[in-house]
Amino acid sequence: AFRFQAMLARLFGLSAVLSVASCSLLRNATEHVPFSVFPKFSSNISSPTMADSLQDKVVRILELKPGFPENIAVQVFDEKYYDQLSLEKKKRFLKCLNSGIVNENSIMGCYANYPDDYEVFKPFFSRVLEIYHKVDLSKTKHVNSWSLKGIPGLPDDGVLDLTRLGLPPLSIRVRTGRNLKKFPLPGSMTKEDRVAMEVAMGKVFDKLIAMPDFGGRYVSITPGHPNEITPAEYDELVKAHIMFKDMSVDKYLLAAGIAEHWPYGRGCYISKDKGFIIWVGEEDHLRIMCMKKGSILNEVFDRLKAAIDVVEALIDGGCAYDDKFGVVTSCPTNIGTGMRASVLIQLPNLTADGTDKKVKAIAKPLGLSVRGLGGEHTPIGEDGTVDISPSARFCISEAEILTALYKGIELLKKEEEAVAPKK
Repeated sequence: AFRFQAMLARLFGLSAVLSVASCSLLRNATEHVPFSVFPKFSSNISSPTMADSLQDKVVRILELKPGFPENIAVQVFDEKYYDQLSLEKKKRFLKCLNSGIVNENSIMGCYANYPDDYEVFKPFFSRVLEIYHKVDLSKTKHVNSWSLKGIPGLPDDGVLDLTRLGLPPLSIRVRTGRNLKKFPLPGSMTKEDRVAMEVAMGKVFDKLIAMPDFGGRYVSITPGHPNEITPAEYDELVKAHIMFKDMSVDKYLLAAGIAEHWPYGRGCYISKDKGFIIWVGEEDHLRIMCMKKGSILNEVFDRLKAAIDVVEALIDGGCAYDDKFGVVTSCPTNIGTGMRASVLIQLPNLTADGTDKKVKAIAKPLGLSVRGLGGEHTPIGEDGTVDISPSARFCISEAEILTALYKGIELLKKEEEAVAPKK
């Protein structure tokens, strides 16, 4: 390389040497990032410096603003705020927005890359959170609480029993996300970071295996891991909704850097009864969830709380929390509680037309999301089964999310009965 640069210096002068050096620096800075995650911008600069490359992204953001009003990150971007940042901060900041720049039709359009991004870039992320979660942070504050005590509208004994609503046992799932303090968030992790994080969690899983309430096994899809499973075993776990799908085909996660280095650093802890699992290396470092077919919502909720307490206590360095924003997650849509509580419920009368349109029309004012059996943008069940969950994650407590689910189920059940065919 030095001989080549010396030759260029003799033939073309110093400027050529500087151009080669600039390209080398840019290549080294991006060696862990697939080329596909960067937008293809037109530029007249033959050998862009870091500042030139960043400016191309800023130009692209400004071009997108008029045509993509639903892209929150693009709309919130403030050039005056950006210009006040140092060169390194500018690079880090635009990395957060890369998914929304590459995928113009994004709704959120940004991800945090480090546990303190929400504080470091607070003016930007605060506004993003206000718009998406429809809150005014000057008047409200996020508070985490798992206690059902004092929440109005619940049964006197606090037991959220679906049989009291005239429902059979339902498939119940409650999950939350956690990120380890001592690692970058998934969007900025190197391959070595991902493998090291999985190794660090191995010590936690060893202790969980020995516990009667949480005992099970850990499976990995990291090549060469002691607990590596075969592709066929992985596919079976995906079909059983135990393991997460291949992230490397998700263009949004790819552009954010979250899906890089697949399948390294990815795996899943599975309890013996398969009612408690932990995803490792997905959109957040950990996705902790409990599921059960039953009638008492509290049972799944309480088991998850107990599991989180155990896991967090065992993690060296702890998990990332923000004093103002709560649980730190990669995506601002999940920050606060990181929680999604859902049930699969049959609503054959409301879905008699073969769609979930009527259910969504009723559910939206109640703050509920409606999904198909395979998640968002998937078909409902042939028997009218839909996935129902509260939409809110932020400026709402964990207990309030569970309460919203119970009350939502109650109201949907009444609407289902109201449109039942007359006998």
